[in-house]
Amino acid sequence: MRTGFSNPMTKLSVKQQLLLLFLLMVSPIFILHSYGNSEAEQILKRHVTNAYAELNKQNHTLIDRDIDTVNKITTTIIQNPTAQQLVPDDDETVIERVRKYEKMDALLAGYSTALNGGEAVYYSLYIYDPNNYYFFAPKVQMIQSGVYFFSDANKPKWFDKAVGLKGQGFMEIIENNDMLVKKRTLAYIRAVNTVSQGHSVIGVLIATNMDKKLAESMQSVSLPGGEIFFTDKQNYILASTSPKTMGSTVELPVTASGEAESLNKPIMNSEYIYMASDNELLQQRLIYKIPIKSLLQQQNEVKRVIQLISVAYILFGCIVIFYFWRSLMTPLQRLATFVRRYEPGKRVPETPGKGRNDEVGVLIGALYDMARRLNGLIHDKYQMEIKQRESQLQILYQQINPHLLYNTLESIYWKSSLEGNSESAEMIKELSKLMKISLSRGRELITLAEELEHAAAYVKLQQKRYDYDFRVIWAVPEEMMNHLIPKVTLQPLIENAIIHGVKNMGEDGEIHINAEYEGDKLVIRVEDNGYKEVDHKAIESLLNEPAAQTSSGYGVKNIHQRLQLHFGNVYGIQYKKRNGGGTIVTIQLPAAGERKELGDV
Repeated sequence: MRTGFSNPMTKLSVKQQLLLLFLLMVSPIFILHSYGNSEAEQILKRHVTNAYAELNKQNHTLIDRDIDTVNKITTTIIQNPTAQQLVPDDDETVIERVRKYEKMDALLAGYSTALNGGEAVYYSLYIYDPNNYYFFAPKVQMIQSGVYFFSDANKPKWFDKAVGLKGQGFMEIIENNDMLVKKRTLAYIRAVNTVSQGHSVIGVLIATNMDKKLAESMQSVSLPGGEIFFTDKQNYILASTSPKTMGSTVELPVTASGEAESLNKPIMNSEYIYMASDNELLQQRLIYKIPIKSLLQQQNEVKRVIQLISVAYILFGCIVIFYFWRSLMTPLQRLATFVRRYEPGKRVPETPGKGRNDEVGVLIGALYDMARRLNGLIHDKYQMEIKQRESQLQILYQQINPHLLYNTLESIYWKSSLEGNSESAEMIKELSKLMKISLSRGRELITLAEELEHAAAYVKLQQKRYDYDFRVIWAVPEEMMNHLIPKVTLQPLIENAIIHGVKNMGEDGEIHINAEYEGDKLVIRVEDNGYKEVDHKAIESLLNEPAAQTSSGYGVKNIHQRLQLHFGNVYGIQYKKRNGGGTIVTIQLPAAGERKELGDV
């Protein structure tokens, strides 16, 4: 006999099949991801963290060397006798002043020359001359180097700062005149003090064109599409390979809190890599800004390989998905069609795919069996509903007896009244009230007026039955009569007040029933002036501890639980000692529990 092809996947569980599918689909992704990340990481480490980090340090060293050279030249100029003698003095003749001026101007011009064809640094000396001793010298800078005298009216902004640093040099971007054209330039500024008297200031020496000189050193490094910034510690650009950026601030990537990232290590965002080296002594920093795109050009080959592998992977994934679709999804689709068309009670066809041993076969068989069991349950439920209707009719029939008893008591009351037995008739009347309110048409919640009537009937029966002489004082306002209360709530509490309180006190015994609003609660109190000692702690334990076991107090606990079931755990009853002797029982109800429409009982 010829047999069909047996799918080996049906021998595995669905969990095993999905696990196998996951491994087949995800493993190539992990391999590609690992390979791509490894290559990218190696490229970035090789190009950025090693080469550029070392290059940045070397470049910074070269720039520091240029600044140190300028500093040494300024020291040489300051210590030169020509500069030391250039102090305004009213004892000198004009000729002597002219000669000193010319010698100093020649000295500065000699140092303001370019070496080896590079950018030149121009040195200028500014001297404070309030008495205008050097009236023949230019007051406005005409060329990039020279000696200039000024008064308070045209004192440079940076002069006082340089004097305050007492000979220590600093760098600042200033405006400089070049043939009466103002240009921004980076200047190295240093005060010129007398050698013999260090506290005496001759003037301020500045070295201009430092931005171009430093940029020349920066441009010796080739960054692929990048920029180099020479800044202070606040990332304020003093010099740059892009002259337009001088005087601005390097915007670094920010953290999630909005603060700038630290430059202690390379910083990378989606567009740039930032790398820096610091000179802590001079409080200066050299920053490289390198576009990531320029560094990723070597990854194009890797990307093409990944693309080819991805295409092959997609084709392989389609074949695998098609196979698993035929093995798993087709039977599940048929099962879904059966579920959508199935109607409870309708005949269930024979279970398909009985030869499958995997979870799909178990699911199909279980669902068809469940549909058959559901049909059986529907039939059983129908039979149970018939029996329930019969039980309800039987219960309604049994409720006729209490009503018959109530009607019979009414008949006895009228007959006793006609025969002159008024006291017996009154007792029968009160008993009939108890029966009537206890029935209350099957309602669990009745009005406070009905409950008070029920309690009053019980008190009258007790007083007539035992010839009790205690007094009951009712103090419930009329506006509270429509509030709802579980039936037979007051009667057990009044019964306890009689038995355990005023039973043997004669005319001295008193029971007070009063009610009032307290916030959003209606509070009803049952007070007695009994003389017996009552264990209030035991009663509170009985009411508030769910696991409390006792042979007495069942009625009180029942009242407490019924109040909480109807209105919530914040309501219920409480016991406490009454001032002057006796006990106070407090019933707490919601003040909003009022019946809008009352029917006849």
